[in-house]
Amino acid sequence: MQKVAVVILNWNGREMMRKYLPSVLKCSCTGGLDCSVIVADNASTDGSLDMLKAEFPEVDTIVLDQNYGFADGYNRALRQVDAEYYLLLNSDVEIRQEGWLVPMVKYMDEHPDCAVCQPKLMALRNPDEFEYAGAAGGFLDKYGYPFCRGRIFGVVEKDMGQYDECVPLLWATGAALMVRSKDYWEAGGLDGRFFAHMEEIDLCWRLRTMGRAIVCIAESTAYHLGGATLNQGNPRKTFLNFRNNLLMLYKNLPEDELKSVMRMRWWLDMLAAMQFLAKFDFANFKAVLRANREFCRMKPDFEADRQLNLSRRKIKGRVPERCDFSILWQYYAKGKKTYQEL
Repeated sequence: MQKVAVVILNWNGREMMRKYLPSVLKCSCTGGLDCSVIVADNASTDGSLDMLKAEFPEVDTIVLDQNYGFADGYNRALRQVDAEYYLLLNSDVEIRQEGWLVPMVKYMDEHPDCAVCQPKLMALRNPDEFEYAGAAGGFLDKYGYPFCRGRIFGVVEKDMGQYDECVPLLWATGAALMVRSKDYWEAGGLDGRFFAHMEEIDLCWRLRTMGRAIVCIAESTAYHLGGATLNQGNPRKTFLNFRNNLLMLYKNLPEDELKSVMRMRWWLDMLAAMQFLAKFDFANFKAVLRANREFCRMKPDFEADRQLNLSRRKIKGRVPERCDFSILWQYYAKGKKTYQEL
């Protein structure tokens, strides 16, 4: 068994890999770390595999027969990888720190209770700032809205060392996520029904309720371009985020909170839809409504998952990193725009 496998899931990301893969190869498997870099291809049609064969022959590939999305694509690929730790890495991530994996591996080795860790995720275009999709690690509010140390909604902070302390998190970014393979499979892996978006939060929430720890290792840094698959404001992204967030809540909420939280989320989702409508953004208005309809349609298929998650909880009730407040209220009503102000 290898120590670390860096696995990049690719779908039509030929130019992204051509640009950023050299940095991953240069900086990852250094200092005697038993490590490999693998590209799992989700049936790309842009010549990605031919490019890899010609320009990066040292990179192993796993070829999938169709586009299974982020979640099931990783599940299918990781079944073919024998490593103690998986590092799930987006194709639009650049690494500038040689040996960046070493602090994360060291922490995981020294803390067997830890299932998942992430590096500080910085913005590739503005490298002094945290990146939207994970920053210095994530939390959820009472109603399931995600936020990060370093990013709340659209407000992204500069990194001034304010979040270098290693603290318990609820979720780590899927753009650069290190997970103990044993924990990954014991939790059931990523939920392939999500296809994309929210699946890493769902996995981390399951692991956290099972008593496993999640942290950000500030000594490691990665630079993420972001929006390489679907840009912010894309109706498809809106649909997946709203639908998957509801599915995640249904799967993981404690029994005593389920009805009240889901009832409030319906009203909040309708408010979000009305905001899109007020801006004449009909595509995203329809995406929110369709997400709620699709959640209702899919909900019965997740009942068994919910019962399984409830049965293996070691942390009863709300996990501490799912905060007992509304981030919407804190942000819009109280004007608290950074994690330190909460």
